[in-house]
Amino acid sequence: MIKHHDFHINFIRNKKYYFIFSLIIIFIGLVFNIVFGTKMDIKFTGGAIVHYSYSGETISADNLRQVVESSTGKTATISLSQNLVTANENDGKNNAAVEFSGNEALSIDGQNALNEAINKAYPDSGFQLKESTSVDPSNGRSFFLKCMTALGLASVLMIIYIALRFRKIGGWSAGVMAVVSLLHDVVIIYVTFILFGMKIDDNFIAVVLTIIGYSLNDTIIIYDRIRENRKLYGPKASTPDIVNLSINQTLNRTINTTVTTALAIATVLVVSLIFNVTSVVAFAFPMLVGIVFGCYSTICIAGPLWVMWKNRENKKLGIIAVSYTHLTLPTNREV
Repeated sequence: MIKHHDFHINFIRNKKYYFIFSLIIIFIGLVFNIVFGTKMDIKFTGGAIVHYSYSGETISADNLRQVVESSTGKTATISLSQNLVTANENDGKNNAAVEFSGNEALSIDGQNALNEAINKAYPDSGFQLKESTSVDPSNGRSFFLKCMTALGLASVLMIIYIALRFRKIGGWSAGVMAVVSLLHDVVIIYVTFILFGMKIDDNFIAVVLTIIGYSLNDTIIIYDRIRENRKLYGPKASTPDIVNLSINQTLNRTINTTVTTALAIATVLVVSLIFNVTSVVAFAFPMLVGIVFGCYSTICIAGPLWVMWKNRENKKLGIIAVSYTHLTLPTNREV
């Protein structure tokens, strides 16, 4: 953990470097998105997914895909993985997921025909059906729209909450900039899914909602310190000085909290990788990235953006901003 001491980092003066860094990552994600596209889970696009377990011979995903497409007449995506931990002794040592994206769900007859075709092609592998799921496209779109609506409503409520709680320091601007930094986190999480070829599914929604709450809490703590420092130093202290001081004062807590949380998530990620628990990996890895960038946006994005807003307001009102200085607190002041 970081020991208590005074930081003197000028986050406001260095804001352009933080913005450029974020823009570079977002640009890379945009390029990957254009080139490789976005992989959407069938929960959003509609379709069917069938899970099998098997043992025995090594199977090629391409060969299995040819068998599946020949049997169903539909384009399929195959995912193979090892099943190192099994709850049932009869389960195979490997897993195969057969996914169909489209307007037509897999009928019972089609599923039976698929099972026969696979077992005929691989008689020594002992393919066993574990689970079959079908989602209507309209339900998938409806689910996705509901998720986006929930995120939009949450953003509006957060702006209102911050505006009311921090009205003495310009609450509406603080609320808007806090939500902008949260949108930055959402975009970074989306870029993570794109760069690593992960499907946009319910894990994405869960990670986004978790990181929004986590990052917002850190941002509110900084805003609270800004409000206290404004009372302490009065209106003569410039907004950049107040924000810089507040971020530096809370830097110990922010980093220590992030490191502690990241270590816990990293432990879960490593264990899930060792035991090949892909569902946990799909949640823990983007969560770890979101935790780190949530800390980054709290420190380097939210505050500098709010200062830019306030400086623009001051220019309109004819208020001349004071040059950057280092404000200091009494030595008995706790961070």
